[in-house]
Amino acid sequence: MPEKEIHVRGAREHNLQNIEVRIPRDTLAVITGISGSGKSSLAFDTIYAEGQRRFVESLSAYARQFLGLMEKPDVDSIDGLSPAVSIEQKTTHKNPRSTVGTVTEIYDYLRLLYARIGKPHCHSCGRPMLKQTIQEIVDTVLKYAEGTRLQVLSPIVRGRKGEYKELLRQVAKDGFVRARINGEIKDLDDSITLDRNRKHTIEIIVDRLVAGPGIKQRLTDSVQTAIKYAGGLVVIDVPGGKSELFSELMTCPECNISYGEASPRLFSFNTPYGACPGCDGLGHTMEIDPRLVVPDDGKSIAEGAIRAWGMPSGSYFSEIFSAVAKYAGTTLDTAWKAMTKKQQHAFLYGTGEEKLRIKWASDITGHKSETNRPFEGVVHNLQRRYKQSTSSAIREWIESFMTYQPCEACGGKRLNKEALSFTVGSMNIADLTRFNIRESMDFFGKLELNPNEKKISLQIFKEIKERLTFLLNVGVEYLTMNRAAGTL
Repeated sequence: MPEKEIHVRGAREHNLQNIEVRIPRDTLAVITGISGSGKSSLAFDTIYAEGQRRFVESLSAYARQFLGLMEKPDVDSIDGLSPAVSIEQKTTHKNPRSTVGTVTEIYDYLRLLYARIGKPHCHSCGRPMLKQTIQEIVDTVLKYAEGTRLQVLSPIVRGRKGEYKELLRQVAKDGFVRARINGEIKDLDDSITLDRNRKHTIEIIVDRLVAGPGIKQRLTDSVQTAIKYAGGLVVIDVPGGKSELFSELMTCPECNISYGEASPRLFSFNTPYGACPGCDGLGHTMEIDPRLVVPDDGKSIAEGAIRAWGMPSGSYFSEIFSAVAKYAGTTLDTAWKAMTKKQQHAFLYGTGEEKLRIKWASDITGHKSETNRPFEGVVHNLQRRYKQSTSSAIREWIESFMTYQPCEACGGKRLNKEALSFTVGSMNIADLTRFNIRESMDFFGKLELNPNEKKISLQIFKEIKERLTFLLNVGVEYLTMNRAAGTL
């Protein structure tokens, strides 16, 4: 007869006191109890330990040498127990950058897909980007004001780690004299040592010239040389002024904006080349929340309505509050909610350029002082101190008045303007990750590509669809790919 229950007799592991229990088999059994009552001691240290020991003993001697055998638990007997394995839930990622897309690797394949078949658009005007010929690059540079000093640079390394000793040696051997390395001009004859663990930008100085009508041929030759070494890129630099990147690959003819060759890292919010500069790829910023600064609008300032500054005690702070109240046309005894928006704004965001006359006496010496300056506002004061302070305690205290706000630069999309300007099927990568798993599957099922794009993306689509199908089968089709992993 098949066993119908697991019968445990005399369990004495840890704090168990000769426990006897019968657990029905072929059912989902849950052990409950207060902390320290012995739940884990019974489930893992007794029942599972014996089941795992029996499982290992059922294997060959060769297989057992690779597995750790748990000691026999302190128990008189366990009947009806089959050899067992324990499945532990994988903990979620605490990294705020991790998303459903990154932990399932779907986003890695999306980055590769957009780098290979994504269609670039100008992030300024939205027009499709066009490849720019050498002659078009030269014609653009010839429009510079006559007499402008120019440098033609070849960006052979852009933000990559390494020492590049052999590359610099080869460049010098090819006849180049100087290079701009991480923004500094270096002689290639000198000994140049780069930190292999830091990212570097190396630009060969191909030529130096002055804008004018007679430089066309020389400029053309220099641009050709720069493009040859940098794989389609050239930088025209005005010393002390702007630098413009031109590309044989992608350029907007109207806005004169050029992109380099698209690579998967451009679409990563974990690298400086893809991340939004406003939020460093997090999609949000921490900002002072006025609702936390003034949590109880029924109080007056004299009663401590502005929690961040508390009661206006002490001569100096009392005079500041009084001066601001006088400027705003209110009193410190007026309830916060009874003030106008303009009056509240004066306390929170300051008086702008309007100076306030503040007199106060030292609490210790009684010495009287006077100043005449604008008031920066409580919110601006907290923001400034948060950025300037090196004290973790002060920063944590100020964070109690802050909340996460969507990044204004990217709208919470995490990526920079260039990365968001590439589309596949009229959808940029950030908008695509806002789809849930079911919608993503439908999108790829209906996506129309030309024969060349299909050929390029065949293996990428295969990997993406396999992962999406797995998530559908698990039953989590409601998850969006941009959802933070820490919320799961």
